[in-house]
Amino acid sequence: MKSLRVSILLIAATMSQLAQAADLLETFRAAQANDPMFAAAHATLRAGQEKLPQGRSQLLPSISLSANSTFNDQTIQYLGAPPLGGANPAVQRYNSYGYSLNLSQPLFRQQNWLAYTEAELQVAQAEAQFRLAEQDLILRVAQAYFDVLIAQDSVQLAEAQKIAITEQLEQAKRNFEVGSATITDTHEAQARYDLTVAQEIAAQHSLEIKRRALQQLINDMPKNIQQLGQDFKLEAPQPVDMEQWVNDAQLNNPQLVAAKAVAEIAEKEVARNRGGHYPTMDLVANYSKTNANGSSLGFGGGSDVTGKSVGVQLNMPLYQGGAVNSRWREAEANRDRAREELENVRRSVATQTRQAYLGVVSGIAQVKALQQALTSSKSVLEASKLGQEVGVRTNLDVLNAQQQLYATRRDLFQAEYSYLVSQLRLKAAVGSLGEEDVVSVNRALH
Repeated sequence: MKSLRVSILLIAATMSQLAQAADLLETFRAAQANDPMFAAAHATLRAGQEKLPQGRSQLLPSISLSANSTFNDQTIQYLGAPPLGGANPAVQRYNSYGYSLNLSQPLFRQQNWLAYTEAELQVAQAEAQFRLAEQDLILRVAQAYFDVLIAQDSVQLAEAQKIAITEQLEQAKRNFEVGSATITDTHEAQARYDLTVAQEIAAQHSLEIKRRALQQLINDMPKNIQQLGQDFKLEAPQPVDMEQWVNDAQLNNPQLVAAKAVAEIAEKEVARNRGGHYPTMDLVANYSKTNANGSSLGFGGGSDVTGKSVGVQLNMPLYQGGAVNSRWREAEANRDRAREELENVRRSVATQTRQAYLGVVSGIAQVKALQQALTSSKSVLEASKLGQEVGVRTNLDVLNAQQQLYATRRDLFQAEYSYLVSQLRLKAAVGSLGEEDVVSVNRALH
């Protein structure tokens, strides 16, 4: 056990000298700035927020300005005598130009009003989806961070186990040379050593893969990262009632909020397409000015016309080939689909919440059990070494005890990290996961 502690401390000291350790909070903020999925979600939010001014614009007046300038060349052939003794044929060449200012203010357009209310729901949907993306980023960063930690711990434990087995192998060889042990002990130690080397190689490979996964989030190769401290505390969910967590999730889960917005939009789409049968009424106004002047053979002069108009325009759709009814039926089918999808999301959120809650509760029990198992494994290893010295335990017993100790330690690390991720998943299920939770978990690291 002394050699185990020394080897682990040496490995940890060496790794700490390679680079400054980064904590979970720093890693999360780096992911916020560099993760493409989160950046895409932010762009989607900005696009979704533009739905509201687009919907509002359909209720406001629209103003357009048009202008023209035209050169005209006309030849008129009279069949009888030209008027007033003019030439026959008469040739007119002149330039005409003008402009027109048009205004239209919707007075009654049910479809436009419903489109505006849909836009409000679309913005709410976009905001809920972005909130979901924020929580997803926290979970992805935490999972990737702890994956690196468990892979890093596995490498350290494999190296420490290799050092301990090397001592057992050397001792077995010495005992064989003096005749106090058989060659079988040496072969057993050698086989265990070879197995540990293979496990170390696999652990190093896994560590490289996990580091690359974290690199994808932060766009930088992570060096050393902070590990879980000794003051790590297990905290039960508050409140302790699982169904209360489920009820909170039904109200605040971002995925469910977005699905509810989609269902409401689908409901309004039915009414909006039904409105295709309704008349529309607009206030319209126009101001125009046209000027025509030039030279002609047989005619002269020009004209300057100014026009002003204001009125109310009614449009009553009568028949559009059945398109209105078809879109209405399509909207009703989409509404039914949205309702079923909402129910599916509601059930999925309830299941996810219960899983996360049970993950925290069972995680606490598992960590405590493994902590006790680790204490027992240490005692078994010490007893096996003492028994080997007095001849009541074999070299294989010591090797098995060492392997059990390292496996228990690795399982304990994994259980601790899984417990922390389950805590975050439970907060995400009820829609309350935020940076303050990352800060809270970060305090357990050193």
